Amino acid sequence: MARSARRAWTAGVRNQLWLTGLFLALLGVFMITGSRAFTGWPMYESLLSTLPLYGFLALGLTLVVAAGEMDLCFPATLAVAGFGFAVIATHTGEGWLGLAAALLIGLGIGLCNGLLVAYVGVPSIIATIGTQFFWRGAVMLMSQGLALGLADLTDSPVRLALVGRLGGHIPMQALWLLALAGVLWLVLNRHPLGDAVRFTGEQADVASRLGIDVPRARLGVHTLMGGIAGLAGAVGCMEMGSWWPTQGDGYMLLVFAAVFIGGTSVFGGSGKVYGTLVGIAIVGMIEAGIVSSGLSGFWTRAVHGMVIVVSVSAYAVLSGNADERLLRL
Repeated sequence: MARSARRAWTAGVRNQLWLTGLFLALLGVFMITGSRAFTGWPMYESLLSTLPLYGFLALGLTLVVAAGEMDLCFPATLAVAGFGFAVIATHTGEGWLGLAAALLIGLGIGLCNGLLVAYVGVPSIIATIGTQFFWRGAVMLMSQGLALGLADLTDSPVRLALVGRLGGHIPMQALWLLALAGVLWLVLNRHPLGDAVRFTGEQADVASRLGIDVPRARLGVHTLMGGIAGLAGAVGCMEMGSWWPTQGDGYMLLVFAAVFIGGTSVFGGSGKVYGTLVGIAIVGMIEAGIVSSGLSGFWTRAVHGMVIVVSVSAYAVLSGNADERLLRL
């Protein structure tokens, strides 16, 4: 048993070292091919201000996937929570009330998803596809397809606290992303909930026989994902200075790419918080690097897809247990 655990730990370290090496290699390539952009601070400040929005979602999704579940509703959750933030903040003039509303809306949507999956028995991919369409349609009806400006919140305390610039240069949302990553790493690796999530993702039947409340674990990860999406919706509105009806569109590929590039198993049972952080950095750097290198932006999606396939394949080979997992499916 100890030997098996040691082997798994060694494989995990090897995978994360491989991922870090990939990140450094890509950074080196882009510093050479797009040196004017990648050797100046403005590029990194831009990345640190935009990537945390995807990073919040990717960290939440890491726990969902580790539990053997899927959540395809988070783009719509982000949009609805952002709309709630914009409406409450503009009508009351209190950004903190808007933030509380966004978090409650996100938690509520996540709770509904979790109840459908954990207690009604609807497969998570089906449940969250359905709720994604429902909430996206609902927010378009509520907003009548019109954007909402947030100019009055430019100097509000909540905006300065969440998306201001520390020392005039470092985006606050990047620091909040690191704080969230630290909390989720502790939950996943040093808390009973993390054990329940991993056992549920590995083999739910065995987890139930061991006394783990599998429905509760599934409910927990979906609710947490909703709350994080609510936070991301509010942060996105404050960073952009407005809410827009298509908020969240196009996020799904980038978020899933970060999670799977980061080494979280597509089969469930394990989650890599550090890997997800590096994965979101790689995803953002690819897009910026392609454009700064003089290539067409149309290359971005193709390269993202190639990196996902190569990364997942490399993890399967390095872990040495791809066949076993496929048989378990």
